[in-house]
Amino acid sequence: MKESVKVFSPATVANVGSGFDILGFALSNRGDIIEVLPNNEKSLRIINESDTDLPLNPAKNVASVAVAALLGELGSEQGFDLVFHQKISPGSGIGSSAASSAGSVFGVNELLGRPFTLKQLVSFAMQGEKIASGVAHADNVAPALLGGFTLIRSYLPLDIVQLPSPEKLLCTISHPDIIVRTEDSRKILLKEILLKDAVIQWGNVAGLVSGLYTNDYELIGRSLQDVIIEPVRALLIPGFDTIKKAVLKAGALGCSISGSGPSIFALSNSEEVAARIEQVMQQIFKSMDIEVDTFTSHINRQGQKIL
Repeated sequence: MKESVKVFSPATVANVGSGFDILGFALSNRGDIIEVLPNNEKSLRIINESDTDLPLNPAKNVASVAVAALLGELGSEQGFDLVFHQKISPGSGIGSSAASSAGSVFGVNELLGRPFTLKQLVSFAMQGEKIASGVAHADNVAPALLGGFTLIRSYLPLDIVQLPSPEKLLCTISHPDIIVRTEDSRKILLKEILLKDAVIQWGNVAGLVSGLYTNDYELIGRSLQDVIIEPVRALLIPGFDTIKKAVLKAGALGCSISGSGPSIFALSNSEEVAARIEQVMQQIFKSMDIEVDTFTSHINRQGQKIL
């Protein structure tokens, strides 16, 4: 076994408008950096060298829970140290728990000689997501492991479809300095929806997938509409409606909530438009006296990267 492996595990955007719990894509320039080392104590240890607070109890940390699921499947008692050198802030809406879960199982799998494929690793990483949000969803961990856009066609059985990523597609993220916990944002969702809303949502999911396959940026933009989840979760994000209208006017293809929020994402197919979107997002949050981190990323087609 190798002495260690250090990986970059990317941030992700989940839901992607109409694709609640089934669509996600990976980002290029935000993520966790995790070093995985075997130990002789038959235990999982969390070592935090990042600037972000993390639970050190392995029963409460998403990374160690995900790794424990992998080791349990193998019947292995091998211990590992999971060292976090860089960490996405929890509650940011860009897949903090997914990056930790995916990166840790990927690193352990590498040291063990790759007994599992990347798609098989998704089910283990989902167990970390369950600790974070109460639901074992895959729309963050799948793109974090596989890269690009992914579609969760089914959860039982788990069926993951990798989708193409148009070359010019850019994603601008605005992360305001507020916290929205995934578990809390799920509690406010409607338990029942109208059939007419479901029909609109199905059409938008199909249109978005078609747009990705055909490089039809206008179709992608028209399909980036969520009539079920976004109207409810938008109430938790100050100024969301104002920002959405402003970035669409600035030329964005579409705009929605990243994951459960509070991050907002907008898609474009031009560096010039992306720069305008960043400026608009920053100005509106500044006018509300809310600190914000705004950045633009290409779609990360690789997923996990060994450093």
